[in-house]
Order: sequence, then C-alpha cells, then structure tokens
Amino acid sequence: MDMKGGRAHFFDKAAVVVALWVLIQVTVAMGGEKQVREKVIFDTDTAIFNDDGAALVMLLRYPERFELLGVTVVAGNHGADQGAEYMLSIMEMMGCDIPLFIGARAPMANSRELARVYEERYGKITFKGAFGAGESVKPPPGGRFARARPEQENAVAFLIRTIEENPGEVTVLAIGPMTNLAIALRLRPDLGKMIKRLVFMGGNARVGGNVTRFAEFNFWFDPEAARAVIHAEIPEKIMFGLDITNHAVLTKAHFDAIASVRTPITELFAEDMGAGWPGFYDNPEATGYIWDCLAAGYLIDPTFVTDQEEVRLEVVTEFSAAYGSSFVPNPGAGSEAARGVSAPTNRVRVMLNLDFAKFFALYRDLLTRPVEPPTEPR
Repeated sequence: MDMKGGRAHFFDKAAVVVALWVLIQVTVAMGGEKQVREKVIFDTDTAIFNDDGAALVMLLRYPERFELLGVTVVAGNHGADQGAEYMLSIMEMMGCDIPLFIGARAPMANSRELARVYEERYGKITFKGAFGAGESVKPPPGGRFARARPEQENAVAFLIRTIEENPGEVTVLAIGPMTNLAIALRLRPDLGKMIKRLVFMGGNARVGGNVTRFAEFNFWFDPEAARAVIHAEIPEKIMFGLDITNHAVLTKAHFDAIASVRTPITELFAEDMGAGWPGFYDNPEATGYIWDCLAAGYLIDPTFVTDQEEVRLEVVTEFSAAYGSSFVPNPGAGSEAARGVSAPTNRVRVMLNLDFAKFFALYRDLLTRPVEPPTEPR
C-alpha cells in the first residue's frame, strides 16, 4: 500500500470537503441576507405629473429598495383633494397599491387673503398654487378619476401612527409645504426624534426666491410649518432648495429625450411639460427646473450631489417682503430678523450643486422604462 499516495488522496478529498463547506456557508448567508428596504413616507402637494408625480415614479422603480408606507397629500401646488386625485391616477397608471391619505387643506397661517395683501404691499407673487386655483376638483388627464380612493384616516394621524410603529426607521420625503409634518410635530413634539431622516424639497439658503424676490414656493406657502419642522428634533435634515435646483435646468433637448419614448408615463410627462409649464411645444427655447425629483433621486443615488454644506437655517415668518424666505443666520447682523435664531435643532444639510448629466441619466431611465399593466384596485 502506498501510504504517501494515500495521504495525498486523503488531503485532496479534505480540501474538496472544506471548499464545499465554505461554498455552502456563503450561499446560505447570501440567500438568508435579505436587503433591508428603506421605509419611506411620501409627503406631496402633487400637480398633474411633474415634479411630484415623477418623483414617485422614480421610487416605484425600486420595490426591492424602498417600502413606500403611504402617500400623504397636502395643499400646495393644488388643493389637497385635487392633488390626491392626480396622485391616485399616477399610482393606478403604475399599477401600484399604496395607501393615500389626505392631510392639511390649508397652511397654518398663510392664506389667499394674505397673498393678496402681500402683492399690494410688496409686489407680484409669480405662482400662488392652491391660492390661485378654483375650488372644484377636476378629473386627472384622461378625463376619469382613479378607481382607488383615499383612506379615511387623516394624513397627520397616519404620520404619527406610522412613525411611532417604526421608531428610527422611517425616512420622510417631503416635497411640498410641510404642513402635515408640522401639525404632527405640534401634536407630538417627541415625534421628531423617532424619524430616521427628513429629505425635503424647499427653501433657499444663499440664493433668492422663485415666487417672490426672497422666497421659494414650498416655504412661502406655509412658512410657519417650514420653521416648525426645521426647528424640530429630527436627527438628520437634508435640504434640496433653490441653491441646488437652480442648477437642474431642463431644456427642450432633455424634454425630447423623454417624450420621444412612448409609454403612458412619458405621455403624461409630455402633456404636462409640453402643453403646460414650461410649454416646450409652443416655445422650444423655454427652460424648466427639476425640483422634487432631485430629493427622490437622492434616496436612490446620492452621488450626483457634488457640493453641500451644514448650516443653521432660519425661516422668516413675520409678515414682510421676506415672508417665507429662509437664510443662514448672521450673528453680526443688525436686526433680530437678519440674525435669526441659532438653536441646536435647526441644523440642516443643504445641497448646493450637482452633476446634472449624471442625475438626468437616472431621471430619464426611470421615467422611460416600460409600464406594467395596472393591477386591480384594492
């Protein structure tokens, strides 16, 4: 008997057994390791499609990464009831079944009448949102309402209940006026600590406004809500304001790259931005901006952001020309309004610039993917 050869044969078999064991362990580990989906509440003041609807479509393309717990609607671009109809229609088009909750139908203090007084005193407001819209609710594009209906529970109650049930796990993506969240925090001041992070579109830190000389629309529509949320004890606040969105300029070429691909979503995109604002069909030289989709895109791939800073942010809530604006407090400024308040809780990470080509590649891909047939309503 060749003992040397036997030993070599034994060690060869042992090596194979060890290799198989390692392979089995790795396979089991990989199979048993489920990717933890990020829990998201989608708080919106959606218009017909762009920009809020497109933001939702982007997240819906990643069901393996995001667990959308609910859509909460607030007054802003339109009344909350009208916004809900647009959002339900988009979700039906995408074949998804996410509960939708209607929340605040008016800001905490701002109003149609205050907007009128503002214009008399300080000059034109370029977009008044729900303050400039009619009271009746119209069907979404296509002429019919979605089959699914809003939940009976109010959006504020849903926010409180859901965050309480998932402490430290919920990302709130707020892409409209922050009235719903502000009311929730007024009812439950301890709720902020239970939120994982807040990613929001709104405000302006170091640039001028877009609806008044000083203010961005979402903050202007409900400055009191914005200030309450900015000062809340939320562990992480990430701001996509005009500082970064001013660099996300959409041209006719960008519009054509999406509208030329024919799906129900791109047809809605084309109708909204081609026939509506900014009117690419009538004016090929027009330009638009991408706002809310940047905040949604950040959840998917934050690497398109190229510059950011952490600041203490303040929101102007006194009724003045600067009503609804936000700024970085200056301790050396002469007035209380200019100095603002430097509190431990109003620390915000402000996004400042982006690689727009990288973001647009993601945006275009997610909006032009095929759309699956709708599911039956719940």
